[in-house]
This record gives sequence, C-alpha cells and structure tokens, in this order.
Amino acid sequence: MADAAASTAEPLRHVAEERVPPDEIDARLKQADAPFVVRGLIADWPLVKAGLESAAAARAYLLGHQRDRAFTVNIGEPGSGDRLFYDEAMGMNFRTGRAALAEIFAGIDANEGKRDAPAIYLSSIDVEGYFDGLHEANHLDLGDRQPIESIWIGTQTRVAAHNDFPNNLACCAVGRRRFTLFPPDQFPNLYVGPVDFTPAGRPVSMVDLRKPDFDAFPCFREALKTAQAAELEPGDAIFIPSMWWHHVEALASFNVLVNYWWRDTPRFLAQPQDALNHALLAIRDLPEDEKKLWGQMFDYYVFGDPAAAAAHIPEKARGILAPLDAEQAGRIRANLLRSLSR
Repeated sequence: MADAAASTAEPLRHVAEERVPPDEIDARLKQADAPFVVRGLIADWPLVKAGLESAAAARAYLLGHQRDRAFTVNIGEPGSGDRLFYDEAMGMNFRTGRAALAEIFAGIDANEGKRDAPAIYLSSIDVEGYFDGLHEANHLDLGDRQPIESIWIGTQTRVAAHNDFPNNLACCAVGRRRFTLFPPDQFPNLYVGPVDFTPAGRPVSMVDLRKPDFDAFPCFREALKTAQAAELEPGDAIFIPSMWWHHVEALASFNVLVNYWWRDTPRFLAQPQDALNHALLAIRDLPEDEKKLWGQMFDYYVFGDPAAAAAHIPEKARGILAPLDAEQAGRIRANLLRSLSR
C-alpha cells in the first residue's frame, strides 16, 4: 500500500478478511452488509492457474475460449500513465475502439515492458456473450441469484472511485488488484464529477487518490478517515456492497478480473439513477418554496411508510401507491415513456 500511504500521510485500514470456502460463499453473502476479502476463493480456476504460469499463458487461455466477435477496448495515449480519466479539457484521456481479441492481445504483447506503453483496457465484457465455455470452467455457485458476470482485462490501469447499485463480488483471476473503499455516505467528501458524462458509465471522484490535492478538495481528508484498502493476489476475491465507493488499480503488466453483480430486490424495479436524473430535470431548478414542498411529498410517498400513505384509499383504487409487482411496474414504465415523449 506504499503509494496510498505516501499520499495520505498515514496507512489506510485494511478490509476485513474471512475464511470462506467456495461452497459456502452463497450463504455468507446472504448475511453480508460490509466489505470483506476471501483469500484463494477462486484458486482452483483454470484461468487463475494459467495466469500463475505466465501472462502469455493467460492470454492464450482466453483466446482459446473467445467467440468470433469484436471486443470493445479502451486505449490511453502513449506516455500518459495508467489513469483512465478526464483530460484537461474534460474530454476522455483515452480512445475507444473495437477489434478482435487476438489483435488487442498482440498490442499488449508489443507494448510489454515499454516505459511509455499506453494503457489498454477491456471493461465489463459479458462472459457468456463473448466467450465459449469460460463461464462453465471458471465459475462460482451463487445459489439462486442470477448475477451479471463480467470480465475485465488489461494492462496497468487506475479507475477513479465510483459506486455501483448492485452488490459486487470481484474476483482477481490474473495479476494483482488494489481496491480502496469508501462507505456510501462519503460521496460529498469524494467530489464526484459529472453525472451524465463519465469515463465508464458511473460518476467518479475527481480526486487523484495517489496525489490528492487537499487545497482543491479539502473534505477528501474526511473521506480518507473512513477508507479501507485491500490488495488482491490471483485467486482472491472481495465483496463490495451496493453503493460503496471503490477506487480500483490493476497493478501487474497484465490483469484479469471476473466480477458478479446482483441485486437483492426484484428485477422489475427501475434504476434509482434514472429517478435522480428525472428529478434533476423536473425539480432541482424549481423555486425554493416549490422544491421544499416536493421534498415533503417525496418524504411522504417515497421515503416514508408506503402502507400509511395509501391506508385511506380503497385497496382496489390505490394505483401506483399499491405494492409493486412486475405488471404494475410495467404500467408505470409505459406511463413514464408517454409523459417523457410529450
């Protein structure tokens, strides 16, 4: 943790570690409400064993399972370092393209060992959509969950602190990964950037964790007091609960991460981020007295007791105030689409 310790004046706390065998990880996750690390959780995966042999062996293993389709890849500018972020003009400091996996890996081979090598990063690739048999050979049993399984492949990279709505079990298959985590309530101290124009789909902290500018971001000192860090070796995994902020560094010359995302709520529920975006459109710029009124209405209908809000209405007439099911959610979506298209 030398880089983080040097920039923050004192070492960060370590994420708690637990001993959980693969056949018990589903039960443990059902009880989890805080981050934890499991050493060696996926140590038996063939992909992990190939990576321990060499980076080239790991790439050959992945190529042996690839489907015949183009992969999306992010490529930094040569000499620009490993941070995938905004440039000085608030554009992106990397370009995005599509190519065959073999072509991408040839670029990694050609740049290996070069001091000015560009960062090369394939992010959130759907495992079953882009690989044949990789899921079956390298897989965790997560019970009755239906997670999104993604693979992240690349050279040394850094991704700024961000959060995700689903729970996340991130498994380090090849190389090494360093995670720095912040609790959900720290977002005001992280100086989050644009909501709708982001490096990877989620808003990110504008603070460089390696070189924090405390003059520009003074409250980041408070965030650091809550931070937890973990460095994963091949075969290790970390559980990141919903909405926890995480800064991620891929530390080796070649790195592969497999992660599982899932929600513990029904699939028919909408994305809260969409509701936030709509509120920015419809409420944020209202006069203050009107915003206060709408705040009270949100407290009553959304954040308060839903049963109390509808108790005085006959059950068959409660409409969208009734408990949600898939059919009701579908009707609400249809109404929203009609209203937004006007």
